[in-house]
Amino acid sequence: MSNKKVLVTGGAGFVGSHLCERLITMGYDVYSLDNYFTGSEANHVASVTYIRGETKNIDTLVDFAPDMVYHLGEYSRVEQSFGDIEKVWAYNKEGIFAVLEFVRKAGCKILYAGSSTKFGDGGLGRSASPYAWTKATNTELVMNYGNWFNVPYAITYFYNVYGEREIQTGKYATLIALFKEKMKKGESLTVVSPGSQKRNFTHIDDIIDGLVLVGENGYGDEFGIGSEEGFTILEVAKMFNGDIAMLPERKGNRMTADVVSDKTKALGWTAKRTLAGYIENLRLNSWK
Repeated sequence: MSNKKVLVTGGAGFVGSHLCERLITMGYDVYSLDNYFTGSEANHVASVTYIRGETKNIDTLVDFAPDMVYHLGEYSRVEQSFGDIEKVWAYNKEGIFAVLEFVRKAGCKILYAGSSTKFGDGGLGRSASPYAWTKATNTELVMNYGNWFNVPYAITYFYNVYGEREIQTGKYATLIALFKEKMKKGESLTVVSPGSQKRNFTHIDDIIDGLVLVGENGYGDEFGIGSEEGFTILEVAKMFNGDIAMLPERKGNRMTADVVSDKTKALGWTAKRTLAGYIENLRLNSWK
């Protein structure tokens, strides 16, 4: 019997590359579709087949029917999405329609990586930015495809992923990687005001544990993959023990988000890594 074929959109990105790596060790034939907007060839994993292109063109780019699609390949920054709205629309709205049509015709399951921003600030977060709105409405479309066309689906939500291969520089850099880079250069840690906005930082290995578990066994919505440990951005900056410089407030910056992880835990998942342990390890390795 031939191996199961799994397609990962965004497979050359931070989370996607780790997922491809795990799926290869599980014995799957793994394919990645990525436009390399934030993905990188430096993240390529041996034995994965890489296809370069937009998810909106998935029908012409992928010439086989996979057994499973992990749809991670979307635009995923909050504050930057105001200036990037055309990209957000192309990657998130045109992309989701094409991907859902593809899985409907292929007759396979889709795992959709939603955004925990829709749970932010008591649900008001879903419309706070172009990014948050496209992600929240995409989860509804995935559910509708399940109801309308019997497409099997699972929807996961990540909470502030950190770890190896994070984007470290430029406007798409993520917080932990940004702080690490600033510590290495001896620069002040920049914190967006008020600094009391709270996040649940989750290690990439915990995210992948959850993703695979939900991909194999989960059906439906609300499979949150987030550490129970919540910290304000100021608390995180203090963990790094560097100088802190406050920046003005930014549009779309939610204050809180509830971790909705009960369904993921019911499958046997739990977060095993801590942010403090990770930062301590970085410090011991001189921020490498």
